[in-house]
Amino acid sequence: MHELRTLIWKEITLEWRQRYALSGMLLYVVSTVFVCYLSFNLKRNELTPIVWNTVFWIILLFTAVNAIAKSFIQERHSRLLYYYTLANPQAVIISKIIYNSLLMLVLAGIGFGFYVFVMGNPVADLTLYIAGIALGSIGFASVLTLVAGIASKAENSSMLMAVLSFPMILPMLLMNIRLAKNALDGLDRSVSLDEISTLLAIDLIVIALSYLLFPYLWRS
Repeated sequence: MHELRTLIWKEITLEWRQRYALSGMLLYVVSTVFVCYLSFNLKRNELTPIVWNTVFWIILLFTAVNAIAKSFIQERHSRLLYYYTLANPQAVIISKIIYNSLLMLVLAGIGFGFYVFVMGNPVADLTLYIAGIALGSIGFASVLTLVAGIASKAENSSMLMAVLSFPMILPMLLMNIRLAKNALDGLDRSVSLDEISTLLAIDLIVIALSYLLFPYLWRS
């Protein structure tokens, strides 16, 4: 736990020192939402709840990729060797998953608030929709952090991350869209129990796999 706290604080400190990166991510979210607003403003009748929901999750997905792609890429080789002498690999990967999950929750919250402000709010069950955003943010952060660790060992890490993450993210994205559709329609929450349990299971499986497999990647 002491290693986790130290490593998470290290991630927060580095992010705060590079505030331009965080500002860039916020600018990306806000500008993308505003472009969508300008696109649909002239044809407001074409913005059905299904389109509203799909556009939001596409924005959130690309925000997650841009925010988490730098998890291991920004770490220099000498710094990784320094971590190797001090910390357990499990603490390194779990700390990055926790930090990236918190970062995604913040970005998703800000993005959803601005999206609702400019695009309207057709959601009937707002609590369920926000719960889906939280599960999706944690899932995106967990998967992309593990993939970023794998891709960092290759030369063209950005391209490799895009190729590896797509088949892992797609089922999670479809499940999130289905859960969000139930929240849009205001269906009884018992109808969404299968989607919620599936998303929770995926998040836990990815975190467990990261905990078990990352030490082998760390040694390489």
